[in-house]
Amino acid sequence: MTGKNVLIVYAHQEPKSMNGSLKNIAVDVFSKQGCNVTVSDLYTMKFNAAATRSDITGDLCNPQHFSYSIETKEAFKKGCLSEDILEEQRKVHEADLIIFQFPLYWFSFPAIMKGWIDRVFVQGFAFDFPGCYDTGLLKGKIALLSFTTGGTEDMFSKEGVKGDVKYLLWPIQHGILHFCGFQVLAPQISYAPEYVAEAKRRDMLIKWAQRLENIWEEPPIDCTPSWYFH
Repeated sequence: MTGKNVLIVYAHQEPKSMNGSLKNIAVDVFSKQGCNVTVSDLYTMKFNAAATRSDITGDLCNPQHFSYSIETKEAFKKGCLSEDILEEQRKVHEADLIIFQFPLYWFSFPAIMKGWIDRVFVQGFAFDFPGCYDTGLLKGKIALLSFTTGGTEDMFSKEGVKGDVKYLLWPIQHGILHFCGFQVLAPQISYAPEYVAEAKRRDMLIKWAQRLENIWEEPPIDCTPSWYFH
């Protein structure tokens, strides 16, 4: 896999956390494969999660009635988005595989990672109409969610108190990643690392490293309602 480009979008405040360890393993495995690995460490970067008018550096199309989606679409065409957005879009454009590494917050991304999505995946760059889902503008790229949970695996089952984890992931895997054209791989879920023995945490890291060795051969999951809800 020499020459493949991997982008890890990473959101955790503590480098010694399980998320930090999972991120480090990915960097190590891919580097040994000869891949080019880039990490967007959102907290260290102090990435701004708020989508505002300041994301457009040129003149607004309609300064009397601001529409973020319209203004960012036009600004993308003109190269007039803020520099931090353009830099992240450059990373995405170059990436063959994007891994989102994060702790699950309230059944979703941490706010800083959701803000990265809001600001980076603008219309015209990540999708357009009718260029979405299988024809999304990021088609040909692979995406993978790797995250930790506070709850145990049985809590995220069909019979569990939190429900089937794949339903929880529907808005992210289908509504964001598939919508933008990504081929989506099965998520890597590290359940309740804070509440298991050290040996179990080591096993989580070993299994992640083993999976990454052959990640390029993995088939994508089916991001359709019939797969999720039947």
